[in-house]
Amino acid sequence: MNKEFNLFEIEKTFSNYKKGELYDGVVILKNNDGVIFNIGGKKDAFIPKEDFENFEDVKIGDRFKVTIVGATDEGLILASKTEADIRILGTQNALKLKLGSRFTFVVNEFKDGLKSKMGDYKIFIPKSEISDHKIDFKSFIGSQQEAVVTEINRDDKTIIASIKLLAQQIKQTNEDMFWKSIFINKIVKGKVKKIMPYGAFINVDGVDCFIHISDLSYEKITEPSQIIKEGDELNFKVIDVDRENKKIKLGLKQILPDPLEEKIEALSFDRSYNGEVVKILPFGAVIRLDNGVFGLLHISSITDRCDANIYEFVKLNQKVIVKILSKDVKNKKISFALCI
Repeated sequence: MNKEFNLFEIEKTFSNYKKGELYDGVVILKNNDGVIFNIGGKKDAFIPKEDFENFEDVKIGDRFKVTIVGATDEGLILASKTEADIRILGTQNALKLKLGSRFTFVVNEFKDGLKSKMGDYKIFIPKSEISDHKIDFKSFIGSQQEAVVTEINRDDKTIIASIKLLAQQIKQTNEDMFWKSIFINKIVKGKVKKIMPYGAFINVDGVDCFIHISDLSYEKITEPSQIIKEGDELNFKVIDVDRENKKIKLGLKQILPDPLEEKIEALSFDRSYNGEVVKILPFGAVIRLDNGVFGLLHISSITDRCDANIYEFVKLNQKVIVKILSKDVKNKKISFALCI
């Protein structure tokens, strides 16, 4: 420190000024190291320049509050405007809180609950109001938390709050918003929570949804883990909404290209295809093309006779050559004509 601040020996009354207390005062001297701040009577304090946000703007005669933080090596009282400002702001914020208010705080210690300070107010979160899950309570020390006020005692300046209650409120709010915004065909992002033999539970915005094994892939699979694993975060399509029973059904394959649709789309009207009769019906035959696509060969496409029987033209397992009469890609329907 600059020797300009080596004042006469300070009287041995430092104990009259309590560490951590707020004091009003005025700047009486300023140089490159900081300021001398009179806090009443014969006692002056030193405030380092680093304590000010804009030291250049500080002037002799400025009045404000400071907090006593200790003593300098030279025996001067050491004060802080920054700590005083933080404390004053904290108290102001605490005075604004009401029952049900949400606020954030930094945990200072754990003793039968989480403890903190907000200006002149003490913050206490009882152990029972932290979490329903088994946790290491001491791991909260130093962390920033959010809670909801459950009790305020203005006389002893104590605020009691709950982290657990806030978590429940947030969960309920999120669920209400979820059910208001969910609809069939909506694309949602979800996390695979638990895999079952017949499907999997997917967490979407905190709500458990379900995807059946048949909606995971267009290919035939024997277990969901062939496509997904727990912890995966993927996009899904909502394929069913049951608001009354709070059930959502999701699909994964529904947001992927359908191989069958692609095959049908590729079929051309101006060429013929090899196929096989795989089923005989009263009004025609089901034909499977070499590419795996199925379609109907209606008897009316073969003959105009009303008394004709499909057995007169094709038989089960017979190899045939057909051409495309019509195709409906979306509904996966194809009609064939027989090439004779």
